[in-house]
Amino acid sequence: MSDIRPHEIMVPTSDPDDARLRFIGRIHTPWTDRKDCPRQGKQDGPECRIEVFEPWVPALKGIEDYDQIEVLYWLDRSRRDLVVQNPGHTDKTFGTFALRSPVRPNPIGTVGAKLISVEGPNLIVRGLDCMNGTPLIDLKPDRCAFSPKAAPKD
Repeated sequence: MSDIRPHEIMVPTSDPDDARLRFIGRIHTPWTDRKDCPRQGKQDGPECRIEVFEPWVPALKGIEDYDQIEVLYWLDRSRRDLVVQNPGHTDKTFGTFALRSPVRPNPIGTVGAKLISVEGPNLIVRGLDCMNGTPLIDLKPDRCAFSPKAAPKD
């Protein structure tokens, strides 16, 4: 992973050994290459599937009451050593923490997704922006939707 763009700055790092995350599932999208992933997802994007592994499936109880969910995932194919980056869409450089780039010291991604349906251990969603096979870290109701959607009126 030594390829860096002009003006980017890399720092030496050791192999990570201090994160003790539990991957609770896997994300299935149509994208197999980072360059094909949409930037920050699109609510009208393709349907994707979030597969939740046992023993975490019961934790989905009630999630169908939400229209929007936050999906947190581990960007397992991202480099972790850049502190200054030169995004491909500009000539300017930015500090890593000033970007939503997948290149981060701890490559955690987050995106708001539209929940289409719940099918057993699978969530069908729109709005993802990660590659097929990305490990799932967590799911949460949308930050602005702390309560479930209203029940239909008779």
